[in-house]
Amino acid sequence: MEPAAFSVTDLDAIERHYRAHGFALIRGLYSEDVLQRVEADCVGAQSDVVAGALPPRYGSTAFLDDESKAAAFANYVEYVNELSPAVLAAVTEPALVALLRRLLGADCWLNDAHRFGVVYQDARPGRESGYSRIGWHADWQAAPNLAIWPSTAFTLHIDATSPANGFLRVVPGSHLWATPAPRNVPLPEASRPFGGHTSSPAPFPMPLGFEKIPGEVAVYCERGDLLLHDAYLWHSAARASDDDTTRRHIRGGYFTGDKAADGSREVFVKNAAR
Repeated sequence: MEPAAFSVTDLDAIERHYRAHGFALIRGLYSEDVLQRVEADCVGAQSDVVAGALPPRYGSTAFLDDESKAAAFANYVEYVNELSPAVLAAVTEPALVALLRRLLGADCWLNDAHRFGVVYQDARPGRESGYSRIGWHADWQAAPNLAIWPSTAFTLHIDATSPANGFLRVVPGSHLWATPAPRNVPLPEASRPFGGHTSSPAPFPMPLGFEKIPGEVAVYCERGDLLLHDAYLWHSAARASDDDTTRRHIRGGYFTGDKAADGSREVFVKNAAR
């Protein structure tokens, strides 16, 4: 299946694709002017994190493969929505909010203050980077004890993606399976044993690494594309093949349930399903 790109105005087609496959690619929502402001703000905040000019709240090593590199290079800027008016405007764009309310319900909300908020990620593969890729997982597995699911993750691409700089791998339809909670890490109390939109079991176990999965597809994005994916969708990141490339994006999510139940970052299950 070749992933299609939709206009944000094509609500019926987006919803059909999202419900069936667990993801949808939106193209043309943001102008180049908006993208340039977002990029400039994020690159500036990234420099400020490295220079120690921002409080520790905005830096992160939680997702790094090599935390020793964090002192010289920032792969992540957390809560970038608090630092950049351009980012906040982009992730609360009225057309996007209207779409997400259609997918999740009128009471869905942006995670802007808990569990990293909206994040700028520089996933470049070079030697200075402490990040390379993340293995198969579904987003809900990072907080299986919270009543905030279902949700939709968004990724706004500053750079186009390709085999050279890395890309997302997804298993279409896997959001409909009852996927077990991570089995390789300690879980918080009251964690759900399964997550998914149906009670149908997965046809095979979720790998703990980067193995090929039957039915997986590559999702390549252009600069400015907005990728939406369901919190129950199986996905992983493919490592770049060219160390002289960049792969930068803004990511976050809209959630359901009681926002007060979102809790703190301590509920995050580090390395879940990796």
